[in-house]
Amino acid sequence: MQRLFFTFPNAWPGAGLLLLRLGQLGLFFSVNHGGSADAVRLSILAIGALMSGLLAVGLWTPVAGVVLAMTEGVNAYFDPPQAHWPVALLGLSLAMLGPGSWSIDARVFGRRRIKIEPYDQS
Repeated sequence: MQRLFFTFPNAWPGAGLLLLRLGQLGLFFSVNHGGSADAVRLSILAIGALMSGLLAVGLWTPVAGVVLAMTEGVNAYFDPPQAHWPVALLGLSLAMLGPGSWSIDARVFGRRRIKIEPYDQS
């Protein structure tokens, strides 16, 4: 999974990614609050809500971002008046940027430091 991320930025860039992930979660729920309630739409919304939650905590970020972009694309097709495209673009951009250092992915798959001690022959 580490190969999917270039870096896990910390400090201000990591905080910016955290705010972007949380903003995406808020935007998803503000856009998807109404509409028709058939079974297909509810299942698409459930998948989108799950992926938004995974993105918000930073777990499986590349997979969750791509799946969220696809589900919001389907939502935009079935529910054209709503503004689903910004949520899809945020999900896709988070999939490309990575989770940042303040995420579960950084804790599980983050960079490891290996310290090699000099060999003592005595």
